[in-house]
Amino acid sequence: MEDILILGIESSCDETAAAVVKNGREVLSNVINSQIEIHKRYGGVVPEIASRCHIEAVNTVIDEALEKAGVTFDDIDAIAVTYGPGLVGALLVGVSAAKALSYALKKPLVNVHHIKGHICSNYVAHHDLKPPFVCLVASGGHSHIVYAKDFLEYEIMGMTRDDAAGEAFDKIARVLGLGYPGGPKIDALAKEGNPHAFEFPRVKMAEGSLDFSFSGVKTAVINHIHNLEQKGEDYNKADVAASFQEAVCDALVSHTLEAAKRKNTKTVVIAGGVASNSALRQKMTEEAQKQGIDVLYPPPVLCTDNAVMIASAGYYEYISGVRADMRLNAVASLSLED
Repeated sequence: MEDILILGIESSCDETAAAVVKNGREVLSNVINSQIEIHKRYGGVVPEIASRCHIEAVNTVIDEALEKAGVTFDDIDAIAVTYGPGLVGALLVGVSAAKALSYALKKPLVNVHHIKGHICSNYVAHHDLKPPFVCLVASGGHSHIVYAKDFLEYEIMGMTRDDAAGEAFDKIARVLGLGYPGGPKIDALAKEGNPHAFEFPRVKMAEGSLDFSFSGVKTAVINHIHNLEQKGEDYNKADVAASFQEAVCDALVSHTLEAAKRKNTKTVVIAGGVASNSALRQKMTEEAQKQGIDVLYPPPVLCTDNAVMIASAGYYEYISGVRADMRLNAVASLSLED
Protein backbone atom coordinates (compact mmCIF):
# COMPACT_ATOMS: atom_id res chain seq x y z
CA MET A 1 0.00 0.00 0.00
CA GLU A 2 1.36 3.40 -0.98
CA ASP A 3 1.86 6.06 1.68
CA ILE A 4 -0.88 8.68 1.92
CA LEU A 5 0.04 12.23 2.90
CA ILE A 6 -2.69 14.50 4.25
CA LEU A 7 -2.33 18.25 4.69
CA GLY A 8 -4.46 19.26 7.68
CA ILE A 9 -5.74 22.79 8.34
CA GLU A 10 -7.28 23.93 11.65
CA SER A 11 -8.75 27.35 12.51
CA SER A 12 -11.79 26.68 14.71
CA CYS A 13 -10.87 29.03 17.57
CA ASP A 14 -7.64 30.90 18.33
CA GLU A 15 -4.95 28.67 16.82
CA THR A 16 -4.08 28.78 13.13
CA ALA A 17 -2.50 25.42 12.38
CA ALA A 18 -1.29 23.28 9.52
CA ALA A 19 0.33 19.85 9.52
CA VAL A 20 1.37 17.04 7.23
CA VAL A 21 0.65 13.51 8.46
CA LYS A 22 1.54 10.21 6.80
CA ASN A 23 -0.94 7.35 6.91
CA GLY A 24 -2.90 8.93 9.73
CA ARG A 25 -0.24 8.22 12.35
CA GLU A 26 3.17 9.64 11.46
CA VAL A 27 3.68 13.38 11.95
CA LEU A 28 5.89 14.98 9.32
CA SER A 29 5.20 18.54 10.48
CA ASN A 30 3.09 20.38 13.04
CA VAL A 31 2.88 24.16 12.84
CA ILE A 32 0.71 26.17 15.25
CA ASN A 33 0.33 29.93 15.35
CA SER A 34 -1.26 30.69 18.72
CA GLN A 35 -3.16 33.89 19.47
CA ILE A 36 -3.08 33.48 23.27
CA GLU A 37 -0.93 36.54 23.88
CA ILE A 38 -3.33 38.68 21.84
CA HIS A 39 -6.47 37.49 23.63
CA LYS A 40 -4.94 37.59 27.12
CA ARG A 41 -5.64 41.32 27.46
CA TYR A 42 -9.36 40.67 26.94
CA GLY A 43 -9.61 37.71 29.32
CA GLY A 44 -10.79 35.36 26.58
CA VAL A 45 -11.09 34.82 22.85
CA VAL A 46 -12.56 37.72 20.86
CA PRO A 47 -14.10 36.09 17.75
CA GLU A 48 -13.57 39.02 15.35
CA ILE A 49 -9.93 39.41 16.34
CA ALA A 50 -9.42 35.65 16.04
CA SER A 51 -10.77 35.67 12.48
CA ARG A 52 -8.52 38.54 11.41
CA CYS A 53 -5.47 36.84 12.92
CA HIS A 54 -6.29 33.62 11.06
CA ILE A 55 -6.40 35.53 7.77
CA GLU A 56 -2.94 36.96 8.47
CA ALA A 57 -1.40 33.61 9.43
CA VAL A 58 -3.06 30.85 7.40
CA ASN A 59 -0.89 30.98 4.26
CA THR A 60 2.30 31.21 6.30
CA VAL A 61 1.53 28.18 8.49
CA ILE A 62 0.61 26.09 5.44
CA ASP A 63 3.88 26.98 3.69
CA GLU A 64 5.84 26.25 6.86
CA ALA A 65 4.11 22.90 7.36
CA LEU A 66 5.09 21.80 3.85
CA GLU A 67 8.65 23.05 4.30
CA LYS A 68 9.15 21.29 7.64
CA ALA A 69 7.72 18.07 6.22
CA GLY A 70 10.11 18.27 3.28
CA VAL A 71 7.29 17.94 0.76
CA THR A 72 5.53 20.03 -1.87
CA PHE A 73 1.88 20.33 -2.83
CA ASP A 74 2.52 17.71 -5.50
CA ASP A 75 3.24 15.14 -2.77
CA ILE A 76 -0.01 15.80 -0.92
CA ASP A 77 -2.82 13.31 -1.56
CA ALA A 78 -5.66 15.28 0.03
CA ILE A 79 -6.44 18.40 2.06
CA ALA A 80 -8.36 17.99 5.31
CA VAL A 81 -9.93 20.94 7.10
CA THR A 82 -11.99 21.57 10.21
CA TYR A 83 -15.45 22.77 9.16
CA GLY A 84 -17.10 22.76 12.59
CA PRO A 85 -17.97 23.14 15.35
CA GLY A 86 -16.25 26.37 16.39
CA LEU A 87 -16.30 30.13 15.84
CA VAL A 88 -17.89 30.52 12.43
CA GLY A 89 -15.70 33.42 11.31
CA ALA A 90 -12.56 31.58 12.36
CA LEU A 91 -13.68 28.36 10.69
CA LEU A 92 -14.38 30.18 7.44
CA VAL A 93 -10.73 31.18 7.10
CA GLY A 94 -9.49 27.58 7.22
CA VAL A 95 -12.33 26.28 5.05
CA SER A 96 -11.74 29.00 2.43
CA ALA A 97 -8.00 28.31 2.33
CA ALA A 98 -8.57 24.56 1.98
CA LYS A 99 -11.16 25.01 -0.78
CA ALA A 100 -8.86 27.35 -2.68
CA LEU A 101 -5.98 24.87 -2.51
CA SER A 102 -8.21 21.96 -3.46
CA TYR A 103 -9.57 23.82 -6.49
CA ALA A 104 -6.23 25.21 -7.67
CA LEU A 105 -4.26 22.00 -7.15
CA LYS A 106 -7.06 19.60 -8.13
CA LYS A 107 -6.59 17.74 -4.85
CA PRO A 108 -9.42 16.00 -2.94
CA LEU A 109 -11.00 18.02 -0.13
CA VAL A 110 -12.01 16.26 3.10
CA ASN A 111 -14.19 17.93 5.74
CA VAL A 112 -13.36 17.01 9.36
CA HIS A 113 -15.41 17.36 12.53
CA HIS A 114 -13.34 19.11 15.21
CA ILE A 115 -14.21 16.64 17.99
CA LYS A 116 -13.36 13.67 15.77
CA GLY A 117 -10.01 15.33 15.29
CA HIS A 118 -9.39 15.46 19.04
CA ILE A 119 -10.23 11.76 19.31
CA CYS A 120 -7.80 10.94 16.48
CA SER A 121 -4.94 12.74 18.22
CA ASN A 122 -4.59 9.53 20.22
CA TYR A 123 -3.98 7.51 17.04
CA VAL A 124 -0.94 9.70 16.42
CA ALA A 125 0.28 9.39 20.01
CA HIS A 126 -0.39 5.64 20.30
CA HIS A 127 0.25 3.82 17.04
CA ASP A 128 -1.26 0.54 18.24
CA LEU A 129 -4.55 2.10 19.35
CA LYS A 130 -7.61 0.80 17.54
CA PRO A 131 -11.35 1.00 18.26
CA PRO A 132 -13.41 0.14 20.16
CA PHE A 133 -12.69 2.40 23.14
CA VAL A 134 -14.29 5.14 25.22
CA CYS A 135 -12.96 8.67 24.81
CA LEU A 136 -13.43 11.71 27.04
CA VAL A 137 -13.12 14.88 24.95
CA ALA A 138 -12.84 17.85 27.31
CA SER A 139 -11.88 21.36 26.24
CA GLY A 140 -12.97 24.98 26.42
CA GLY A 141 -15.85 24.34 24.06
CA HIS A 142 -16.67 20.65 24.48
CA SER A 143 -17.18 18.00 27.14
CA HIS A 144 -18.22 14.72 25.53
CA ILE A 145 -17.98 11.05 26.40
CA VAL A 146 -17.76 9.21 23.09
CA TYR A 147 -17.74 5.52 22.30
CA ALA A 148 -15.57 4.90 19.26
CA LYS A 149 -17.09 1.80 17.68
CA ASP A 150 -14.84 2.04 14.64
CA PHE A 151 -12.55 4.61 13.03
CA LEU A 152 -15.54 6.50 11.61
CA GLU A 153 -18.37 5.34 13.84
CA TYR A 154 -19.08 7.20 17.08
CA GLU A 155 -21.76 7.16 19.75
CA ILE A 156 -22.22 10.05 22.18
CA MET A 157 -22.76 8.58 25.64
CA GLY A 158 -22.68 11.83 27.58
CA MET A 159 -22.08 15.55 27.14
CA THR A 160 -22.31 18.78 29.06
CA ARG A 161 -25.70 20.39 29.37
CA ASP A 162 -24.26 23.84 30.02
CA ASP A 163 -20.64 24.93 30.45
CA ALA A 164 -17.77 22.91 29.04
CA ALA A 165 -15.15 21.85 31.57
CA GLY A 166 -12.48 24.10 30.08
CA GLU A 167 -14.90 27.04 30.04
CA ALA A 168 -15.49 26.57 33.78
CA PHE A 169 -11.73 26.50 34.39
CA ASP A 170 -11.32 29.78 32.51
CA LYS A 171 -14.12 31.50 34.46
CA ILE A 172 -12.85 30.41 37.87
CA ALA A 173 -9.33 31.46 36.95
CA ARG A 174 -10.68 34.90 36.04
CA VAL A 175 -12.49 35.24 39.38
CA LEU A 176 -9.30 34.22 41.20
CA GLY A 177 -7.38 36.84 39.24
CA LEU A 178 -5.15 34.29 37.53
CA GLY A 179 -5.68 35.48 33.96
CA TYR A 180 -6.20 33.66 30.67
CA PRO A 181 -5.98 30.84 29.69
CA GLY A 182 -7.31 29.53 32.97
CA GLY A 183 -6.75 25.78 32.66
CA PRO A 184 -2.95 25.70 33.03
CA LYS A 185 -3.07 28.39 35.73
CA ILE A 186 -5.62 26.51 37.84
CA ASP A 187 -3.61 23.31 37.38
CA ALA A 188 -0.39 24.96 38.56
CA LEU A 189 -1.94 26.77 41.53
CA ALA A 190 -3.91 23.69 42.64
CA LYS A 191 -0.64 21.82 43.24
CA GLU A 192 -0.08 24.15 46.22
CA GLY A 193 -3.57 23.67 47.68
CA ASN A 194 -5.73 21.14 49.49
CA PRO A 195 -8.25 19.51 47.12
CA HIS A 196 -10.51 18.70 50.07
CA ALA A 197 -10.46 22.13 51.72
CA PHE A 198 -13.92 22.88 50.31
CA GLU A 199 -16.59 20.44 49.19
CA PHE A 200 -17.98 22.00 46.04
CA PRO A 201 -21.02 20.27 44.46
CA ARG A 202 -20.89 17.36 42.02
CA VAL A 203 -24.04 17.43 39.91
CA LYS A 204 -25.84 14.16 39.27
CA MET A 205 -28.26 13.97 36.38
CA ALA A 206 -31.27 11.70 36.03
CA GLU A 207 -30.74 8.03 36.77
CA GLY A 208 -28.58 6.44 34.10
CA SER A 209 -27.47 9.70 32.48
CA LEU A 210 -23.76 10.29 31.85
CA ASP A 211 -24.25 13.97 31.02
CA PHE A 212 -22.26 16.68 32.79
CA SER A 213 -23.20 20.03 34.30
CA PHE A 214 -20.45 22.41 35.33
CA SER A 215 -22.45 25.62 35.74
CA GLY A 216 -23.43 24.60 39.30
CA VAL A 217 -19.91 24.04 40.59
CA LYS A 218 -18.75 27.19 38.80
CA THR A 219 -21.50 29.26 40.47
CA ALA A 220 -20.82 27.65 43.86
CA VAL A 221 -17.14 28.59 43.69
CA ILE A 222 -17.89 32.15 42.54
CA ASN A 223 -20.47 32.64 45.32
CA HIS A 224 -18.06 31.20 47.90
CA ILE A 225 -15.35 33.65 46.86
CA HIS A 226 -17.72 36.61 46.78
CA ASN A 227 -19.14 35.79 50.23
CA LEU A 228 -15.66 35.66 51.73
CA GLU A 229 -14.66 38.92 50.04
CA GLN A 230 -17.82 40.70 51.21
CA LYS A 231 -17.05 39.65 54.79
CA GLY A 232 -13.49 40.85 54.39
CA GLU A 233 -12.16 37.36 55.13
CA ASP A 234 -8.93 36.08 53.69
CA TYR A 235 -8.92 32.80 51.78
CA ASN A 236 -6.34 30.52 50.26
CA LYS A 237 -6.61 30.76 46.46
CA ALA A 238 -4.68 27.52 46.06
CA ASP A 239 -7.23 25.66 48.22
CA VAL A 240 -10.10 27.06 46.17
CA ALA A 241 -8.39 26.14 42.90
CA ALA A 242 -7.57 22.63 44.12
CA SER A 243 -11.07 22.00 45.49
CA PHE A 244 -12.72 23.26 42.30
CA GLN A 245 -10.41 21.15 40.16
CA GLU A 246 -11.15 18.09 42.30
CA ALA A 247 -14.90 18.52 41.82
CA VAL A 248 -14.59 18.82 38.04
CA CYS A 249 -12.17 15.89 37.77
CA ASP A 250 -14.43 13.73 39.96
CA ALA A 251 -17.28 14.19 37.51
CA LEU A 252 -15.16 13.68 34.40
CA VAL A 253 -13.50 10.53 35.75
CA SER A 254 -16.56 8.85 37.30
CA HIS A 255 -18.76 9.36 34.24
CA THR A 256 -16.07 8.24 31.80
CA LEU A 257 -15.27 5.06 33.70
CA GLU A 258 -18.97 4.27 34.04
CA ALA A 259 -19.23 4.58 30.25
CA ALA A 260 -16.32 2.13 29.85
CA LYS A 261 -18.05 -0.27 32.23
CA ARG A 262 -21.29 -0.11 30.24
CA LYS A 263 -19.45 -0.83 26.99
CA ASN A 264 -17.27 -3.48 28.60
CA THR A 265 -14.13 -1.90 27.17
CA LYS A 266 -10.74 -1.94 28.84
CA THR A 267 -9.38 1.12 27.05
CA VAL A 268 -10.15 4.75 27.86
CA VAL A 269 -8.54 7.67 26.07
CA ILE A 270 -8.77 11.37 26.87
CA ALA A 271 -8.38 14.27 24.48
CA GLY A 272 -8.87 18.04 24.20
CA GLY A 273 -7.25 20.91 26.08
CA VAL A 274 -8.40 19.71 29.51
CA ALA A 275 -6.64 16.38 28.82
CA SER A 276 -3.43 18.27 29.63
CA ASN A 277 -4.58 18.75 33.23
CA SER A 278 -2.23 16.82 35.50
CA ALA A 279 -4.86 16.10 38.16
CA LEU A 280 -7.27 14.68 35.58
CA ARG A 281 -4.57 12.45 34.10
CA GLN A 282 -3.54 11.18 37.53
CA LYS A 283 -7.06 10.61 38.84
CA MET A 284 -8.26 8.92 35.65
CA THR A 285 -5.23 6.62 35.60
CA GLU A 286 -5.46 5.70 39.30
CA GLU A 287 -9.20 5.01 39.27
CA ALA A 288 -9.03 3.12 35.97
CA GLN A 289 -6.26 0.86 37.23
CA LYS A 290 -8.56 -0.30 40.05
CA GLN A 291 -10.93 -1.57 37.34
CA GLY A 292 -8.27 -3.04 35.07
CA ILE A 293 -8.70 -0.29 32.47
CA ASP A 294 -5.85 1.23 30.48
CA VAL A 295 -5.80 5.02 30.11
CA LEU A 296 -4.13 6.73 27.15
CA TYR A 297 -3.70 10.41 26.37
CA PRO A 298 -1.73 12.50 23.87
CA PRO A 299 1.21 14.77 24.71
CA PRO A 300 0.15 18.35 25.60
CA VAL A 301 1.01 19.70 22.14
CA LEU A 302 -1.67 17.40 20.68
CA CYS A 303 -4.25 18.23 23.38
CA THR A 304 -4.70 21.86 22.35
CA ASP A 305 -6.15 22.65 18.94
CA ASN A 306 -3.77 21.51 16.21
CA ALA A 307 -3.81 20.36 12.60
CA VAL A 308 -2.12 17.01 13.21
CA MET A 309 -5.36 15.67 14.65
CA ILE A 310 -7.30 17.07 11.67
CA ALA A 311 -4.92 15.42 9.19
CA SER A 312 -5.19 12.12 11.10
CA ALA A 313 -8.99 12.21 11.13
CA GLY A 314 -8.91 13.32 7.50
CA TYR A 315 -6.86 10.25 6.58
CA TYR A 316 -9.52 7.84 7.87
CA GLU A 317 -12.25 9.85 6.15
CA TYR A 318 -10.22 9.95 2.92
CA ILE A 319 -9.55 6.21 2.70
CA SER A 320 -13.26 5.55 3.34
CA GLY A 321 -14.19 7.71 0.36
CA VAL A 322 -15.37 10.89 2.08
CA ARG A 323 -15.04 13.96 -0.15
CA ALA A 324 -16.29 17.53 0.08
CA ASP A 325 -16.95 19.86 -2.83
CA MET A 326 -16.77 23.63 -3.30
CA ARG A 327 -20.09 24.06 -1.49
CA LEU A 328 -18.42 23.15 1.82
CA ASN A 329 -19.20 25.78 4.44
CA ALA A 330 -18.29 26.45 8.06
CA VAL A 331 -20.78 25.17 10.64
CA ALA A 332 -20.62 26.75 14.10
CA SER A 333 -22.76 24.10 15.84
CA LEU A 334 -22.33 20.56 14.59
CA SER A 335 -23.36 17.27 16.16
CA LEU A 336 -20.74 14.54 16.30
CA GLU A 337 -23.29 12.06 15.00
CA ASP A 338 -24.28 14.14 11.93
